Formats: sequence, structure tokens, C-alpha cells
Amino acid sequence: MSAPTEVPDGVRKALALSGEQGYLRSSRNETGRLLATLAASRSGTLAELGTGCGVGTAWLASGKHDDARVVTVEIEPTLAERVRDLFAGESDVEVIAGDWTTLATYAPFSLLFVDVRDAKESPDSVADLIEPGGMIVLDDFTPSTTWPPIFDGRVDVLRETWLTDERFTAVDVMVAPDASVIVATRR
Repeated sequence: MSAPTEVPDGVRKALALSGEQGYLRSSRNETGRLLATLAASRSGTLAELGTGCGVGTAWLASGKHDDARVVTVEIEPTLAERVRDLFAGESDVEVIAGDWTTLATYAPFSLLFVDVRDAKESPDSVADLIEPGGMIVLDDFTPSTTWPPIFDGRVDVLRETWLTDERFTAVDVMVAPDASVIVATRR
């Protein structure tokens, strides 16, 4: 089934900034709808590692409860400032310029969207940022119907690591015919 083509206003603005910046790796709408859905189930602090142009941030903000807040970090200061301007009217969205490890001071998180390769490859560091029962979402995977998961003819070690880490209950969710994400809940 196809998802609705309309996107929330904040997502539309972030996508416009993304196009303006020539930023082609923004979160897909399918992933965004999953983020908004998961955000709607959480309270407390929701976070994103790797703001980019704010598309993932906008999806999180579109689904969150009024009592939740979103904190996101972008390594490029100029881009972080542009995204901060997008959310200027939303006091419950904070955009920080810095390395992904900067967010450790805001932890623990009830939901964390990891969109930074280094963080994805560091489950030990990321696990410490999540409260018990908190969720991590990792995107940019290609669907695999085998176990172990295969990508480009090889075992997808990164995906296998997250799916078998004993600190999490995790699932690989296909969000489109060519895209999947991992959702991992901290035990």
C-alpha cells in the first residue's frame, strides 16, 4: 500500500532547504512516517544524530506529544543554523551544532534516530544514550530476505550486529521495496 503523498508543513520546509542545499540524502518519506509514528508513542526527549537539513527532525516533531521535546545535532555549524531557523517558532525543538557525541549530555532518550555512519557503527556508545524501553531507529538499509542479511553479495555485518545485540530487541522493517530500517528497543 502506498503512503499518503502529503507531508507535514515542517517536513515540506525541511525538504525545500534540502533541495536548496543540494542535499540528496535526506530521510525518505517512508522512514519519516515511521519516525512520526514512533514519536507519537514516546514521551520525554526524542533525539536525532545527524540533522542534515532537518527532514528527520521535522518528522519527529510532527508526531511527538506536546510534553515531548526533540534535540538534534549537526556537525556543520552553518547548516545547523539554517535548520535552527526552520524550527525558530518551536520551543520544544533544539538544534545543536556539534559532533554526534555532543548529545550525550542530553541523554537518556526515549527515541533516538541515528543517521550518522560512525554512530551506527558504534552500538556500545549509542546504547548508553537510550533509556530502558527506549527505541533506536537506524535507516538506509536495503531489504534482505536472508539470514544472515546479505548486501552486495556479503554478510551485512552492521545490520547483523544490531539485530543480534543482546541489549536490544530489534527488527528489520521494510519501509519501501528498496529501503528498510532497524528498530531496536533497549531491554
